[in-house]
Amino acid sequence: MPLTVTPKIEIQDWELTEQFVRASGPGGQNVNKVSSAVELRFEADRSPSLPGPVKARLRRLAGRRWTKDGAVVIQVSDERSQARNRDIARDRLAELVRAATVVPKKRVKTKVSANQKRKRVEAKKRRGEIKALRGRLP
Repeated sequence: MPLTVTPKIEIQDWELTEQFVRASGPGGQNVNKVSSAVELRFEADRSPSLPGPVKARLRRLAGRRWTKDGAVVIQVSDERSQARNRDIARDRLAELVRAATVVPKKRVKTKVSANQKRKRVEAKKRRGEIKALRGRLP
């Protein structure tokens, strides 16, 4: 079944590759014999469901999870259950793509007004005069 990210963006199953590997860390016999960790790979660069600007933002947001060949790799080994780890990985991918769909607000450059600059200089002068009066009298 396809992964619905937003009403307009839906990731098809053929775009996702899941590989189950053995989890690292403590867990005794379970860790040694069960491949419960999941490695979810999404071919983002070749995906027809993502618009260009979203791909660019996703690349920036993914960081180290973005591979050289344009795929997003998400690794999850939080739970003992393979199915639960798979669901968590799909949720994390959907959340990452959802974050990439948000268009950042353009920054509007502002200037300090001439009046504010004048006030600042006057305040500095006043403070300097007060400090100058602290010296010894001749």
